[in-house]
Amino acid sequence: MKPAWSVLLLTTLIGAGQGLFLALFAAQASGRLLFAGSGLSFALLAAGLLASFFHLGHPERAWRSAAMWRTSWLSREVIVLPAFMALVAAYAWTPSLPVGVLGVVACLALFVCTGMIYACLPFLQEWRTPLTIVNFTLLGCASGLTAAAALAAWLEPALARPYALAALMVGALAYLGRLASLYRNTRLRPKSTLASAIGVKHPKITQIAQGAMGGSFNTREFFHGRPREVVRAARWTLLALVFPVPAGLLLGPPSVPLLTSAFLLQYFGLLAERWYFFAEAQHPQNLYYQAIS
Repeated sequence: MKPAWSVLLLTTLIGAGQGLFLALFAAQASGRLLFAGSGLSFALLAAGLLASFFHLGHPERAWRSAAMWRTSWLSREVIVLPAFMALVAAYAWTPSLPVGVLGVVACLALFVCTGMIYACLPFLQEWRTPLTIVNFTLLGCASGLTAAAALAAWLEPALARPYALAALMVGALAYLGRLASLYRNTRLRPKSTLASAIGVKHPKITQIAQGAMGGSFNTREFFHGRPREVVRAARWTLLALVFPVPAGLLLGPPSVPLLTSAFLLQYFGLLAERWYFFAEAQHPQNLYYQAIS
């Protein structure tokens, strides 16, 4: 599949915002840390929401995307995200337990909605697994905890070390979950073949052309179009920056520059992870659109 930067930014930014809110609620943060953390969480969510508009052909009709909430996980995400943003703002203004619990419920529902947009697609085997939702959730929580540690080092130093340790533990779980999905996807075998696609029972079928001299919508939108070296570089970047490099920084002294660097490097790794998430998904139509002459 073709990775769209609007979707990469949407999923990684709102994931970090969700994780940051959960970190604030779990530690019962108060004062400046609560206000600044909630503000940053809201800003990340708003930035992700704004990025999603660049993926729409007609942004002025964005409100219509919520109309199919009975059957569409995308519509449910469109509804839950603004509701969660409102609860984050309400919790910053009135940090009561009921508002916080509602925020946690909306946060978890948003993780499920975002993950199910991809996990519900049966024809994309790489995404059709519970690991998709698990990875979206754990990676978002890990980046949010790292952001919380950086904020705490600035505003509430006593919480910086606990947040950093929590980021290490959740980050390790997220890394293991992502490694599990990578291993699973290397063992997948296509359910369709050229023979089954065209209904010709022959042991050897060779495609020499796709019927057009140039590219098309299908070749542009259902394949990333990047050389193997770029895909391999994205894979190694996510393997290095999603956890190992930030973990080394989180183990150091809880200073603002160190923890901020850990968050920024981890976020860059998450962008690479999300790019690879889309790039490794093999749409069945590529069995046909694989040769151009």
